[in-house]
This record gives sequence, structure tokens and C-alpha cells, in this order.
Amino acid sequence: MKCVILDDEPFAHDVLKHYIEQTPGMTLVAQFRNSVEAFEYLGNHQIDLLFLDIEMPLINGLSFLKALKYKPTTIFTTAFKDYAFEGFELGVADYLLKPFSYERFMKAIDKLQPRNEPNNALDQLVIRVKDGYRTINQQDIRLIEGHKDYIKIITTTETYLLYHTLKGILDKLNQKYFIQSHRSYIVNKLVVARIVQDNLVLNDQQFIPIGQAYKKQLMEKLGV
Repeated sequence: MKCVILDDEPFAHDVLKHYIEQTPGMTLVAQFRNSVEAFEYLGNHQIDLLFLDIEMPLINGLSFLKALKYKPTTIFTTAFKDYAFEGFELGVADYLLKPFSYERFMKAIDKLQPRNEPNNALDQLVIRVKDGYRTINQQDIRLIEGHKDYIKIITTTETYLLYHTLKGILDKLNQKYFIQSHRSYIVNKLVVARIVQDNLVLNDQQFIPIGQAYKKQLMEKLGV
């Protein structure tokens, strides 16, 4: 996630830079204290997230955002709460009132996942892990197993255990490649080698059961 900061306060830059650097999947690509320079940069570069102050010299954050032809996902960072309604009218993702903690920062980032995932669904999946967030390539996911309130994501190199539901994770995956074969299994069809009776056989010879409730749709997706 490529991020830009526009704020006239040096301390605000330091805080946001620190928070971004310790959050996996986020990269600070530019930071500005001058709205003119930021406007020129955003006119020539596509970014994922803008941290925007409201009270700034020359032009305030509300007017700045309205003037942008391409409006990136935006989080307002300000010491003034009076602008919250106007900010949300502009469709900003969140409104961080200074000073804000890393925990509050992460709550704002959490809100972005549903907004960003449709654009990234073909390529990446952002998951929450013990030390923050991790972005993994969906093509690297072989299998996902459900265990009550937890799921196990098995990739070509690593395994992740998450507090999540199987249905919830399926909604975030590229439906072109992922199929649910059983109430406890989601499989990347690219790793399916063959079908033996009521089982999928993966290219590592692992057998995955096919539930009767999922069989018809699975066969259609596999073109069988």
C-alpha cells in the first residue's frame, strides 16, 4: 500500500512515518508540507492512501481533496474535530484526531481492507498476523483449512493460522481460482491434479474431500 503524507507539522510527519514503517504492507512513498508540491505529485503518481491534514497554510485539506482529479483513499489527520462531518461527506476513510495512538491508527487501516480488496483481489490478500499485517500473493495459496473459528492458510512457503471464518476468507479471494470443496476446505484449483471418487488430489498427492453440498458447483468450476 503506497502512502503519502501531506501535513504542515514536522511532528505529525514523524509520527505517521513511524506508524507506517512498523506496519507490514505499507510503504511511505512521499511526504509534503506544501500543498502545491503535493498537488503536483498526486497529479502524476497513483497512490493507495493519503494522510491529509486539514488546517494548513494556503489551502485547507478539504479544498485540497475537492480539487484533486484523482482522489486516493484518504484519512484526515487533524487537531480539529469540527470538520468531521464535511470530511465524511467527501467519502474519507477515517478521521484521526491528533494526537492518536498506533492502536487508533491501525483501526483506521482495518477499515481500508474492504475498500482495497476488490482492486487487489486478483493479486493479493492482506491478513492480520501477530506482529501486524502481511500481504501474500493469492497465487501462492494452495489450500485453506477451516477449524471452527480459525482457518489455516497454506501457501507454497508458509502456513498462517488466523482467527477467521472460512466463508469470510472465501469472500476475499479471487473466485476465478478458488473453490470450496468441503465445509472445511477451500482449494486453489490450479493445484488440483485430478479427482478420485469424492476427493480432490492435489499436485503434491494430498487428498482433499469433496462434500456433497459443494460437489455440483465444484465440478462446474473445474469444467468436469
